[in-house]
Amino acid sequence: MGRSSGRRLLLAGVLLGTMTIAAACSRDGDGPAKGTAEGRGKDPAVETPAARDEAVPVEVVTLSRGPIEAVIRLSANLEAERDVTVYAQAPRLVTRLLVEEGDRVRKGQLLVKLQDDEQRLALEKARIERDQARRELDRQESLFQQGLASEQTYNEAKRAFDQARLAVEEAERNLAYTEVRAPIAGIVTERKVSLGDSVTVNQPLFRIVDFDSIVARVYVPEKDLRRLAPGQPARVLAAALGTEPISGRILRIAPVVDPKTGTVKVTVAVPNRPGLRPGLFVDVELVTDVHPEALLIPKKALVYDTDQVFAFRVDEDHLAHRVRVAVVLEDAENVEPADGFSEGDRVVVAGQSGLKDGTRVRLPGEKGPEPKASGPARRHRRRPFGGHR
Repeated sequence: MGRSSGRRLLLAGVLLGTMTIAAACSRDGDGPAKGTAEGRGKDPAVETPAARDEAVPVEVVTLSRGPIEAVIRLSANLEAERDVTVYAQAPRLVTRLLVEEGDRVRKGQLLVKLQDDEQRLALEKARIERDQARRELDRQESLFQQGLASEQTYNEAKRAFDQARLAVEEAERNLAYTEVRAPIAGIVTERKVSLGDSVTVNQPLFRIVDFDSIVARVYVPEKDLRRLAPGQPARVLAAALGTEPISGRILRIAPVVDPKTGTVKVTVAVPNRPGLRPGLFVDVELVTDVHPEALLIPKKALVYDTDQVFAFRVDEDHLAHRVRVAVVLEDAENVEPADGFSEGDRVVVAGQSGLKDGTRVRLPGEKGPEPKASGPARRHRRRPFGGHR
């Protein structure tokens, strides 16, 4: 072999060794070898077998049955249907004041006495004149029956007696105006007059409220009108009192719809309770339907996707299945599904935001799967080019 041929063989051997060392460094170094699946990268939308085996930790509840009701929630200020302002009907001085604010009064009870000297004298005079007219009428009637008096004279005596009788009635009415009495039974909530005041006609004196007639007037959208009827149960909650809900009922429903607001006035009767008073702000719940043995799904288990609602049900293999929830009734904490679920099913209530249909899940207290080894562990040490083992 010539010298030139030997040189070519030596150069080819050096190049082959260099390529071999480079390939080994590429496999044993920190970066993945070019051309492998890891080196090319992977599509994040495609789950690898290892990803499918990795369980997502979640919390679940077991579905059970219980009562649920549909309610319409509204707000209003309490009112008293029997709320009366008492006015003076005669211009007089106040001589006696018989009630004070907070007093409970009966219907017809005397509230205040006005000066009545003139009215008593006028009544006494009218009664005397009436009695005289009565005697004259009796005399003329006797003469008329005997033919000793004309019919005209008899009729004039009748007319005089009728006028005297009316004068007595007017005097009695004027005297009655000096005694101001309660038109309804209730509690005096305002006293607007004092002893010695000189009142005028139609001057307000008292305000009386019947606390047994307290109502809440709410305005319900017309679309909910078909769900309402007089006598339906209702609840009234007064946050200012911090008490339990008060049971009421729908007293009546207005026969017309307000064209400006599209609402219907609904009057709710509220039983009298300590602390309830007109003007108090309350929340009103109208109970439109009750299911005593409904299957209940907690609202915290629901997942919303555009206009649909879903929940994840976990099977025996710990796979989470996304099931659509058609809501029949709902309250503040639960919903009742139309179908798709059964009593005893487990649904995810925490951790469902990252789940997909068929995802494997892990429940609290359970251990995750052991990581799978891809082969015997090997440790490589990078050596410099041309180094010795």
